[in-house]
Amino acid sequence: MNGDDEGGRESFIAYLITKGRRSGKEHRVPLRLVRYNGKLYASRRDMNSDWMKNILHDQHVIVEMADGNRLEGIARLVDDESLCRIVSMLKYKDDARASMNRVVIEIEVKGNSKE
Repeated sequence: MNGDDEGGRESFIAYLITKGRRSGKEHRVPLRLVRYNGKLYASRRDMNSDWMKNILHDQHVIVEMADGNRLEGIARLVDDESLCRIVSMLKYKDDARASMNRVVIEIEVKGNSKE
């Protein structure tokens, strides 16, 4: 299997859970994520969101899937423009949105657990 097949290529809704940079409390937000090459990706048009700022403060995240499965991971900013374009194309089906520049976060999953 190559990396694409192994990790799948899809977008889906899940909860991204970060640690609040000021409060230290769990911050949970629903997002459309992309699975690509065995990693998960979140994106937005700019850095102005609490979840993005929380990740910049603490890279440890949890992704809660629709079935309740929780995946722990480490998040980092993506600086590879071609990867950012691929993530946008997988996330958005219409060309106008897919072609917009976005800030992309890569989540490398460490393991998972049921809560």
